[in-house]
Amino acid sequence: MKSGGPLTRLPEFPWDSLADDAARARKHADGIVDLSVGTPVDPTPLLVQHALADGADSPGYPTTHGTDAVRQAASRWMVRAAGAVQVDPADVLPVIGTKEFVAWLPTMLGLGAADRVIVPELAYPTYDVGARMCGAEPVVTDSLTAVGPAPIALVWVNSPSNPTGRVLPVEHMRKVVDWARERGALVVSDECYLELGWTEQPVSVLDPRVCGGSTEGVLAVHSLSKRSNLAGYRFGFVAGDPEVVRSLLALRKHLGMIVPGPIQGAAVAALDDDVHVVEQKARYGRRREVLLGALSTAGFEIEHSEAGLYLWATRSEDAWSTVRWLADRGILVAPGTFYGAAGARHVRISLTASDERIDAAVLRLAV
Repeated sequence: MKSGGPLTRLPEFPWDSLADDAARARKHADGIVDLSVGTPVDPTPLLVQHALADGADSPGYPTTHGTDAVRQAASRWMVRAAGAVQVDPADVLPVIGTKEFVAWLPTMLGLGAADRVIVPELAYPTYDVGARMCGAEPVVTDSLTAVGPAPIALVWVNSPSNPTGRVLPVEHMRKVVDWARERGALVVSDECYLELGWTEQPVSVLDPRVCGGSTEGVLAVHSLSKRSNLAGYRFGFVAGDPEVVRSLLALRKHLGMIVPGPIQGAAVAALDDDVHVVEQKARYGRRREVLLGALSTAGFEIEHSEAGLYLWATRSEDAWSTVRWLADRGILVAPGTFYGAAGARHVRISLTASDERIDAAVLRLAV
């Protein structure tokens, strides 16, 4: 690659550094319990599988903007499940999995070396990667008052948080939106865990209490990967500010960023059905309850974790020491340092393992 290209600006892929600990965990007599990633393990709902099969005869190119059906389903779902303002289906844009969108958004917005992007202190690493890809400056902070006078182009919000499970209250999110609007910055809220509230109810950036009934200057990013076990389908969508959505749509047409037609049909089925989401949440709730108890008994302190698919845990030691302590017991987790320097003494423990593997982890923690 040409010297100075985007790859030279990026860190090593974090999970590659877990290879030795994964190998250590695999040596356990009963096999590894992999709680290091948030990939679903439960079946994709049958109604979604059937919708995918029904759309299999799809010889023509789909449109970048997606079908009317999928955009209307997304708009209905945001009102029904996310408490959002009514978004015009024209202001909904399907994306090829939300990681793709998160990574490329700063570039698609035309940001560069003169621009700054606010990233939470503990955050999904791709927010930082996306800023670095286009040469923008990531500003890692949870305090807008500490940002200083230099202009900000983009503010990332993630509630419930990955990795901590922290839920931002309405008042906080409203302050972020007001602050950004005063400065002409775009707020983008990653809400892929929105339906997985445990002890607190997450709030969308498009909730009228947050956005004041207007989508100006705000985008909400949603995924079906977690709530519908559709990670393998690579479907998500973004909705909000009409001008921004139109601009992104125009660019994505040029780039050929198109969600396959059969996947869009499957997404309609998933978005229009709430029953499977309730059932899946109940599975995660059971796993959370038993893991929470076992970790607490084993001397871990669980912080935040009010929502989402992870437990944010500490043994009051270096994160990698905790990773290795658990790997010796055949359990693989992610060190908090993957998500920022503030995670140096924590690990992220996923709920996305089968009941049998979760039960195995509970037994190992008791020894």
